[in-house]
Amino acid sequence: MRIAIIGGGLTGLTLAYYLQKEGVAYDLFEANERPGGNLLSPLDQAGYQLEAGPNSLLLSAELSELLTELGLADHIQEAAPVSQHRYVLRQGQYQALPGSPPALLASNFFSWKTKLRLLRELLHRPTPPVPGETVAAFFERHFGAEVVNYAVNPFVAGIYAGDPAELLLSLTFPQLAALEQQYGSVLRGFAAGQKKGGSGRRRTITLRGGVQALTDALAARLTHYHPGHSVLAIHQQADSQYELTVQNQPPATYSHLALALPTYAAAELLRPLHPGAATALAAVRYPPMTLVYSAYDRAAVAHPLVGFGALHPRVEGTYAAGAIWTSAIFPDRVPAGQVLFTSFVGGTQFARQAQEPAAAQLVAVDTELRQLYGIGAAPRWQGRYYWPRSIPQFDAHLAAARAAVAPLAAQGIVAVANWAAGVSVPDCVKHARATAGAFGKQHGK
Repeated sequence: MRIAIIGGGLTGLTLAYYLQKEGVAYDLFEANERPGGNLLSPLDQAGYQLEAGPNSLLLSAELSELLTELGLADHIQEAAPVSQHRYVLRQGQYQALPGSPPALLASNFFSWKTKLRLLRELLHRPTPPVPGETVAAFFERHFGAEVVNYAVNPFVAGIYAGDPAELLLSLTFPQLAALEQQYGSVLRGFAAGQKKGGSGRRRTITLRGGVQALTDALAARLTHYHPGHSVLAIHQQADSQYELTVQNQPPATYSHLALALPTYAAAELLRPLHPGAATALAAVRYPPMTLVYSAYDRAAVAHPLVGFGALHPRVEGTYAAGAIWTSAIFPDRVPAGQVLFTSFVGGTQFARQAQEPAAAQLVAVDTELRQLYGIGAAPRWQGRYYWPRSIPQFDAHLAAARAAVAPLAAQGIVAVANWAAGVSVPDCVKHARATAGAFGKQHGK
């Protein structure tokens, strides 16, 4: 068994790391010189530690173990305690999002009509899943339109850069569909999970030097990692082996292929062999996203900034989808006496703004931040990072792509990118580790 991993993002690197531990032969090809894909931690010369990918990590058991093995345990930096507080814009003002159902019922965040709807949700009976149901349809069916508009919509835009009216529940939140099948009421299902000891909140962390330290450490451990080597073509041989045409390298043959690529890149490689699967992969949507960084003197900002950040529901008509209060979560990432906002401009619901010229984006974000946070001075510094294609959308197109690629596993081709694993870092690590384990079992037979 010899496996070619195509793509050196987090999932491809993690798969290679665990294959190496399993003693399975592999080669990892990455077109760029830098490993890590979407994990990018640029350090600006002005003294701001910035993240262009994930701004923080939820520490799962698998991720914790991997960090320890890589010698990064002492690089873990805990988020400040205020990070447990989240805010949502409502009628032009930020309101704290209640952290539990009892807190929600006691707060003024939702109307009494919606609160009664939440109580009635406890009476829902177990039902089978609704085929093709969207996230918005599921939550409206259980909790009503107000919950969709002011809780689900901003959350989905902030985490998935998506629209809950388009994302499928079965792909985005499959655990909620499982709770409905078992308990009927989602709230009763959560309560049952807490009684079983599942209520522990994952720790929110980063790594000193940036999240990219994880992928840098993985790449440094690999013995058969080939940066700057783009896979140009895949040829299937008569014995079902695969010969790869690789830039700056002689052709090599492999028994299995692991596609750690975005769908649009995987589509181009697969098209000559599997045109149907390639067409399905090419249809997956990746909306544009711009991260705008804005630093101000702390004394110029009226808002207390006691929290993780704030999200903007689409019904509020804002320019940005929201902002992370970077300096509140990790105070050492900005010069003393300053605050830093990381604003998200783009995603499916804000795609037009993401593609505007840089100068216009900086002005628009600054204007909006000043209005919403009571800022009385110009920024000390602003910057931006633009992703023309950000997060794959877990909608009907992605469901079709997964279905089209699944049969290829019988021919030795598996998908391990975030569109197959899940968008979070813990999801990608877990998926890559499981895939390596499956290959290891085959290798041992």
